[in-house]
Amino acid sequence: QVQLVESGGGLVQAGGSLRLSCAASGRTFSRYAMGWFRQAPGKEREFVAAISRSGVGTYYADSVKGRFTISRDNAKNTVYLQMNSLKPEDTAVYYCASGQWPTITAGVYDYWGQGTQVTVSS
Repeated sequence: QVQLVESGGGLVQAGGSLRLSCAASGRTFSRYAMGWFRQAPGKEREFVAAISRSGVGTYYADSVKGRFTISRDNAKNTVYLQMNSLKPEDTAVYYCASGQWPTITAGVYDYWGQGTQVTVSS
């Protein structure tokens, strides 16, 4: 059974930083791309970042480019999202996802974590 467990969310002031982690189990981690999505109250889930199986390819939403960094450690079966210069509009539940390709399309990912709350105060 594939499981994705996010951690690292919390409350932070605008301009601060957080590092999210997503620990995967149940299948060979290095064979799958990983993605981060987020969903704010009353809004649809949106793409944040994705990373290829090897970690060489990374992709970002325009809204987070230059502030967020996605990375992975295949030896630890973990993907990370380093979030710097946080803004109140980054407030959302953040989800990690596993799939065949590092795409912006949520439907391509076949497993999802339960989410972790990130709240940025102004």
